[in-house]
Amino acid sequence: MKNTLILFIVLLSSSFFVSAKVSKAETKALIDFYESTNGTEWVRGWDLDAPVTQWYGVKVENDHVVEINLFRNNLKGVLPASFGKLVHLRVLNLAFNGLTGELPETIANLENLEVLKIEMNRFKGALPASFGELSNLKELTAFNNFFSGSIPESMGQLTKLKVLNLSSNNLKGAIPEALGKLSELESLGLFENTLQGSIPREFGKLVQLKELILANNQLDGEIPAEFSQLASLEILQIQNNKFNSLKNLETMNTRQFLVFDYDKGDLKLNFKEIDFKKTRVAETKFDDDPDQD
Repeated sequence: MKNTLILFIVLLSSSFFVSAKVSKAETKALIDFYESTNGTEWVRGWDLDAPVTQWYGVKVENDHVVEINLFRNNLKGVLPASFGKLVHLRVLNLAFNGLTGELPETIANLENLEVLKIEMNRFKGALPASFGELSNLKELTAFNNFFSGSIPESMGQLTKLKVLNLSSNNLKGAIPEALGKLSELESLGLFENTLQGSIPREFGKLVQLKELILANNQLDGEIPAEFSQLASLEILQIQNNKFNSLKNLETMNTRQFLVFDYDKGDLKLNFKEIDFKKTRVAETKFDDDPDQD
């Protein structure tokens, strides 16, 4: 009797998953995505005749696609505009692939998105201003692509963001003051772009910030005095810029750092509390893409 009951539960669970019905619009969007990213050549592909619930890297809840994780799966091609129909997505991980082209503006339709990982691809063009509409986003990693233009001011609207990494792109212009509104931010990486101007004083409001990597840009001016408010900061890398003065670094409690890298040519700096034996250089350099356009 007990074995019969167990078998019944297993069969009932199986029938539930098989009968799960993803909408035609979402299914079509997935098929468009599969076809535009060379799905037949993926490391782990999809059987388009099988239910969506059985497709590799796809998670379905309540008949809606809520997660796509195709990390390092040999995706090549562009994201189709119809991708924006996957409005229930919470997690999208397409990192370490060969995706190209620009991000479609329709990505702004993914209003439930919490995690967007597109690093180590070959995306180009401007970062969409519509990123600011992804109000639930907590993590955005887009390093090692070929994004150009400026960082959109609208990113200051992503008030739930904890991780933002746009390192190793072709971004230029000033760092938006609006990023100082990201009060939940814990990690900010803008390493190796061509960003110019001063570090916004508003960064002093990022009291949750643990990691700030601004190295290898063309930033100038002074280090903001407001940096002394960043009591949670553990990693600070600002080397290889064009700062006029690093004097305000002296106001920081340098014993808090695990990594502290700056251009040490200013001999007038007096760090009485720092123990350089405890510092190390964080590995922020990513492999260059030999096939850059």
